[in-house]
Amino acid sequence: MPIRAYFEQHGEAAFRDLEEAVIDELTREGAAPLILATGGGAVLRPANRERLKARTTVIYLRSSPDELYRRLRHDTQRPLLQVADPLAKLRELYEQRHPLYDEVAHYRVDTGRPSVATLVNMIMMQLDMAGLMSALAPAGQAVSAAGGGSAASAAGELATPAAFSPDPAP
Repeated sequence: MPIRAYFEQHGEAAFRDLEEAVIDELTREGAAPLILATGGGAVLRPANRERLKARTTVIYLRSSPDELYRRLRHDTQRPLLQVADPLAKLRELYEQRHPLYDEVAHYRVDTGRPSVATLVNMIMMQLDMAGLMSALAPAGQAVSAAGGGSAASAAGELATPAAFSPDPAP
């Protein structure tokens, strides 16, 4: 079900409850390694911030409200932006969420106008310098990044933190 429809049928609180349960499940010890591109509001709940900070490596994909507006001005699927003045709403969300993203982030990447491929490479370099790249692939396999899919979604989210969760077992 699209997020907008879920918001309309069940409300934001129910969506945040589900989001919290999924973050908890996906980041538990012993879970498979993954890259999780969270939604922009995932950091609103203290439990999510605690789990993301303690159980994952969080990369804050930081964008200004003006840059987000440029990217999202025609998006009709983001329920919180379906208002008379989406730029004002983005500024409000940024003021509310930026300190929370900054609190949980291990790394920060300014998204600005680089291509998705450039952003992916910047993130992979951060993970490589931190010694975390080996957790992305089994021994002997290369890790590659290409634009599209989750990377594209992560780069286009509302200043989204992306959580990298390596398998804690050796």
